[in-house]
Amino acid sequence: MTSGMAVQLQNKVALVTGAGRGIGVGIANVLASRGAAVAVCDIDGAAAQETADAINAAGGKAVGGAVDVTDSDSLDHFAGRTISELGGIDICVPNAGVIGGRGFAERVDFTKEDWDLTFAVNVQGLTNTTDAVKEHMKAREEGKIVVIASHGGRKPRGVGDKGRGNAQHPYLVSKAAAIQYTHLLAMELGSYNINVNAVCPGRLWTPMWQAIAQNHKDLNPDYSEMTTYEIFIDQIKKTMPLGRPQTPEDIGKTVAFLSSDDAAEITGQAINVNGGAAFD
Repeated sequence: MTSGMAVQLQNKVALVTGAGRGIGVGIANVLASRGAAVAVCDIDGAAAQETADAINAAGGKAVGGAVDVTDSDSLDHFAGRTISELGGIDICVPNAGVIGGRGFAERVDFTKEDWDLTFAVNVQGLTNTTDAVKEHMKAREEGKIVVIASHGGRKPRGVGDKGRGNAQHPYLVSKAAAIQYTHLLAMELGSYNINVNAVCPGRLWTPMWQAIAQNHKDLNPDYSEMTTYEIFIDQIKKTMPLGRPQTPEDIGKTVAFLSSDDAAEITGQAINVNGGAAFD
């Protein structure tokens, strides 16, 4: 972890939720490569520890642990551990998220469980995460909070594909809430020299998008003979001018920029990293 970019976040400490797989791993790896010590957590504690172990093996500094973001006590404990073991929290990345409840991939329409779970994790989990760090940041009068939202939270979408129902509605609404919360928190914390921004990923081949692609495959006859990855790429070519998927590291690079001094005058923004699929 000694690249030319390693000084960008030197002596900084970052806390990243949902860092056991997918986007969270990419974010943690990029922040570590840029010089930050990283506290990574996930509801799957073993997966979080694997992320931390890989960062340490590569010459970085990381700790890992199990955290349920719907449990504020769990987050408070991990934040306290981070401060104790790594010396503070300069950067907070609320990344943990879910697409829907059990059986989402096979459903046309949403269920009550989809609403309950997406809001418990994607909205209340977000506020629990920021609540766990903001008093610490306010006392120090500095900090960077980078929320992982989604370009799906920007504008309503039509049904589009044949057979598509409203199964994604709870997820999309939860991400719109995350963007609005980013704006509100930026206003609340700005006078304490704390920047709050969001990153809105487009389409990445993660377990979450695998579930979405399976949903397309099961419900749209046009996709019945395609693999889930072929569906994923087909959707990208139809919607993204750049015509390629994003990677967890792409998201991590934007998080690193927003966490750095280079972004000192950027706050309250939700930045798309989506290959041009949405322009605002």
